[in-house]
Amino acid sequence: MKILRILPLILLIAACGTENKKSEEEAFIESLDSVENTGPSIDENVIGEIIQQVPSPLEISVLLKQSGTKYDKSLLNSTDNISNYNSNFKKAVNLGIYGTDLGYTNIYEKNQDGLDYMSGIKTLADGLNIGQFFELETIAKLATNSKNLDSLLLITTQNFNSINQYLQEQSRSHLSILLLTGGWIEAMHITCQVSAKDPTNIELQEKIGEQKIILENIRLLISFYKDSDPKMAELLSEIEKLEKVFNEVEITQTYKESTFEIVDGVMMIKDNSESHIEITSENVENIMRVTSEVRTKLIN
Repeated sequence: MKILRILPLILLIAACGTENKKSEEEAFIESLDSVENTGPSIDENVIGEIIQQVPSPLEISVLLKQSGTKYDKSLLNSTDNISNYNSNFKKAVNLGIYGTDLGYTNIYEKNQDGLDYMSGIKTLADGLNIGQFFELETIAKLATNSKNLDSLLLITTQNFNSINQYLQEQSRSHLSILLLTGGWIEAMHITCQVSAKDPTNIELQEKIGEQKIILENIRLLISFYKDSDPKMAELLSEIEKLEKVFNEVEITQTYKESTFEIVDGVMMIKDNSESHIEITSENVENIMRVTSEVRTKLIN
């Protein structure tokens, strides 16, 4: 199945759609960081196109579980750290990180851990004044059901679009980028840690190598804000360090003519082109090291 989206499980919830009371909007504006963001507003279609290329933490978690990897809570960002996240930057990026962690607990059916992450997610969302998009009962229902990933990913995208639209209306669209980046960094962290323990798992190594293209897109999104937001400029610097080690990975594409196939009575075009990933265990170790360094700065 084609990997579709990065958006974490946190965004599977739309408690009240995109309708917002005036008091909520005023509270949101009052809660903004003291440094005003004057960066460009990115069209949601641009973000949407990038989202479609980035692997979902849910699907990566499924891949890890199928590989026989045991659940390891120590790989996740502890919810004890929530009180340390006082800026909107930290809240947004760790909202993305916790979303990936929630997806990980979901796949392994660790419901008690999942409840802890749900609570932490709601706290950070409320702190960003986007708590109206999160409803704990709905999250709980979805977080205990890992059978219909396609449906969950579809709901995820729809809700992210609502959140992204709301943030753009408030001139805070860079928070959408932080949600994406945090979720991706955490998924990379978990996958690299598991892959390093099992260097014979070629599928995991190739999944890591595929992220070279995705990282280029993430860097581009962050770069839109480097001149208007010092925190985003710092994040861009960290992402560029990661991009440097990813440059050691070679990706070649072989074109093959597309064909038609019938799926559930519907004719669809099948892309038969193939990508070949050249990545070594040493590459994985280098990517893991830098990913860990970047992640440490984000969660502390």
